[in-house]
Amino acid sequence: MPMRVGIGILGGGVVGGSLARRLLGDRASISEKTGLDLELVKVAVRDIDKDRAFPRDYVTHRLEEVVDHPDVDLVVELMGGLEPARSLILRALQAGKPVVTANKELVAADGPALFDTAAAKGVSLLFEAAVGGGIPLIRPLMESLAGERLTRVLGIVNGTTNFILTAMDEGGTSYEAALAEAQRLGFAEADPTADVSGADAAAKATILAGLAFGVWVDQGQVHREGIERLDRGDLAFARQLGYVVKLVAAADRNPTGVSVRVHPTLVPRDHPLAAIRGATNAVFVEGPAIGQLLFSGPGAGGEPTATAVLGDVIDAARELLAGAQVAPRIRFNDRAVGDITSNTTRWYIRLEVADAPGVLAAIAGVFGSAGVSIASVWQEGRGDDATLILITHEGPESAHREAVKQLMALDVVKQVAATIRVLLPES
Repeated sequence: MPMRVGIGILGGGVVGGSLARRLLGDRASISEKTGLDLELVKVAVRDIDKDRAFPRDYVTHRLEEVVDHPDVDLVVELMGGLEPARSLILRALQAGKPVVTANKELVAADGPALFDTAAAKGVSLLFEAAVGGGIPLIRPLMESLAGERLTRVLGIVNGTTNFILTAMDEGGTSYEAALAEAQRLGFAEADPTADVSGADAAAKATILAGLAFGVWVDQGQVHREGIERLDRGDLAFARQLGYVVKLVAAADRNPTGVSVRVHPTLVPRDHPLAAIRGATNAVFVEGPAIGQLLFSGPGAGGEPTATAVLGDVIDAARELLAGAQVAPRIRFNDRAVGDITSNTTRWYIRLEVADAPGVLAAIAGVFGSAGVSIASVWQEGRGDDATLILITHEGPESAHREAVKQLMALDVVKQVAATIRVLLPES
């Protein structure tokens, strides 16, 4: 006889609606496969009059009704944002109800406190869908790779920006036109700020760093650059030089601790990340024993994300029936958060300069005094002006910043038009 577990969902949007349809339509097949009778009890929505892809009988506008309902054994939070999601999750956990969420913003901001509350109550807070949508990523980091001393996690974790950059690279499309197309197709929100500024990717990078290195990084400690200021001319230059520009999120160890950052990056075209097109996500996990593992797939969308959520729901339901916490407890250590200036890096730098004798010598002198070695230089002349494109050898981030600071002070340099980091080989 299948064991019944009542499910309450906070949020009936794209993902919540997809999950509700799955719970109703696939109830029998899930039961056959898992031995669980997952019964949808209530779905809390903002607009109860809106047409939904599931019966109105399940809809309520009272958020507390989902959490407090006596027939709801397990709560799924798919509202997003910090409040009231935080309060509702805590309320459910304190009532001894496990919680499944896809809320990367909240997990990144308050993960340790939420995990501690769940542990104290002997239930789990599961969040597979918070990073990478439908890609199984969180569970492998927490379980399969728990014994590996990971050295780096990096990848493309925002489908909106990857769609925009793919359009700019492959079609020569302007940023504005690519963004408008992403909005038309539903890959970007009406207000895309969280995506294009790198904030969404930074929240996901925080979660990945916490799981990979046991260090929870405050959002203010994540170095973040978005794609809003990228010039399609730089993407065209990158293509000529054998690179493609991606918004890369990375977490790794440097001499000062664990460094977490999000920024545009020149990726060699023969690197697997270069082949990640459109709204797809991909994450590399590196360690001495495993080498490199690549996790790739749909990073967003109602059905893929709902699949990840449903996997967590099944795990949490098994936990309830077993009477024991199934998910491993997440533990954090006192390892320091690293300063990005201690990282080793390479840069692409585009300069607008006077086309005059001695310019290259003056620029080379600046790099030499800053301790940065130039790997290659390209020049395009335009009358009295010229464009110089330089790619550096590996060196300290701090030295690259100092070189740019000195370049800006040179009379022959009219503008430091662009600086983009270049992907380093695996550790």
